[in-house]
Amino acid sequence: MTRAEQDTRQELWHGTTILSVRKGDRVVIAGDGQVTLGATVIKANARKVRPLGDGSVIAGFAGATADAFTLFERLEAKLEQHPGQLTRACVELAKDWRTDRYLRRLEAMMAVADSEVSLVLTGTGDVLEPDEGLIGIGSGGSYALSAARALLDIDGLDAEAIARKALDIAAGICVYTNTNVTLESLPTGESLPTSESLPTSD
Repeated sequence: MTRAEQDTRQELWHGTTILSVRKGDRVVIAGDGQVTLGATVIKANARKVRPLGDGSVIAGFAGATADAFTLFERLEAKLEQHPGQLTRACVELAKDWRTDRYLRRLEAMMAVADSEVSLVLTGTGDVLEPDEGLIGIGSGGSYALSAARALLDIDGLDAEAIARKALDIAAGICVYTNTNVTLESLPTGESLPTSESLPTSD
């Protein structure tokens, strides 16, 4: 891979924000819609969050789009082999990621969740379970994560409201993040997702 190709992939890597919030009876994963190449916005309403398999798992990605969809497909295959066992499916995918020469070249991170657990799959093939059920990845991930952590204990704010507000805050700080939010959610303890794609409030 040439230096120019590496620079291009790195620029794409930074052009997104994904946030997952688990609170009360809901778990959500939300992502902004901006895809940036260098200093140019090439898409404003990309969908970076989606349900997987039978809909009992939701996932969001940060990184090169083609790489992320390859990982989505691999994870869906692992979920078919290990239905209802998200952690095991992620660990098996991580093993492949570490040992498969093709997968090792993929530059992406994933946030995944089901009714019981939220996990991060990193670009080094690690599987991490975050504190407090909060995940923030991508260029604006740290801003969204900080905002979500501050909002988590506020009465009257559910998981969806926290995710939407936190992404709105991140979009006001990170130039690679916009307010076109796609959100997938699951009831904790159940397996029927809901989805919506709406801009955040001003």
